[in-house]
Amino acid sequence: MNRNELIASIAKNAKLNKKQAGAALQATLDSIGDAMKKGQKVALVGFGTFGTAVRKARKGINPKTKQIINIAKKRIPKFKPGKQLKTLVSKLK
Repeated sequence: MNRNELIASIAKNAKLNKKQAGAALQATLDSIGDAMKKGQKVALVGFGTFGTAVRKARKGINPKTKQIINIAKKRIPKFKPGKQLKTLVSKLK
């Protein structure tokens, strides 16, 4: 499912037009992104939790030159699925 298909599904299920559904989806994604930018978690009970983690600095190898390089630490997005989502997906064949 791509973004347009998701917007169409939201519009149908919430009885909105596509413009309203698109605005609602964008507002939701912006709110989740803003919270994560501040280092906060966003917990949607049953669906999952969006958060961030810090990946430690480490040494790596450039595959082209085989030289050792330093990889800086950085903050990465994380998602932990909720119980209901795990159950729903596990029933797929």
